[in-house]
Amino acid sequence: MSSPPADMDCTPEEWAVRTDLAALYRLVAHFRMTDMIDTHISARLPADEPTFLINRYGILFHEMRASDLVKIDHLGNVIDPRAQAEPQRFRVNAAGFTIHSAIHLARHDLHYVVHTHTAAGIAVSAQRDGLLPISQHALKFHGKLGYHDYEGIALDLAERDRLVQDLGPHKAMILRNHGLLAGGATAAEAFHEIYFLERACQAQVQAMAGGAALIFPPEEVRTRVAGQFARDESEEIRNTAWLAALRLIDDSYLG
Repeated sequence: MSSPPADMDCTPEEWAVRTDLAALYRLVAHFRMTDMIDTHISARLPADEPTFLINRYGILFHEMRASDLVKIDHLGNVIDPRAQAEPQRFRVNAAGFTIHSAIHLARHDLHYVVHTHTAAGIAVSAQRDGLLPISQHALKFHGKLGYHDYEGIALDLAERDRLVQDLGPHKAMILRNHGLLAGGATAAEAFHEIYFLERACQAQVQAMAGGAALIFPPEEVRTRVAGQFARDESEEIRNTAWLAALRLIDDSYLG
């Protein structure tokens, strides 16, 4: 197991979250779900006061290390002790945390939140009917997907209430004309959610590009498949997939 650098005052619990979050960044990059230095993945730290980790602004996802993640409060203010000596080095895009803070503060079950701007995700977000039930990946989200209308770049904290309302009890949401959002209690669950949602969007875009009539499974099949994805053994499957995915990236994220 890795340890934090000597210049970091970090509990073992925080370091564990840091390493999982850094790995999540690397995997999102591996599966080509990045948008240069934009978009974010965040994690809530185990603490009495709401504190979070988010990417240091300017670091590409495939470069992310556990020590690159910056501790912030619920308003996006940097509270990382290292920033006192090097404020520019530990700068974050506070505006980008508006979406994440909304989810973290309202949904304590979602410790990790992923937001992406992929071409497929943006394309589906711009389609009137949203995600269509035309693939097994899409049926995972049948009746379990929120939609939030585009209000502009997320700079207004007042938008947080509407984000939470539109997400509802779900773990994933399509941000209209913008992109995708997914969360989970663990890094493994958050990765599973965003991977499946992205894959469903990719399949939809390619299926529609073919121009042929689409086949829609009957409602009873859609409901049954969504239930199959929610089975008790799903957590074990997610964790197994997460451990397998970690073998796709090198362990420099532990630094």
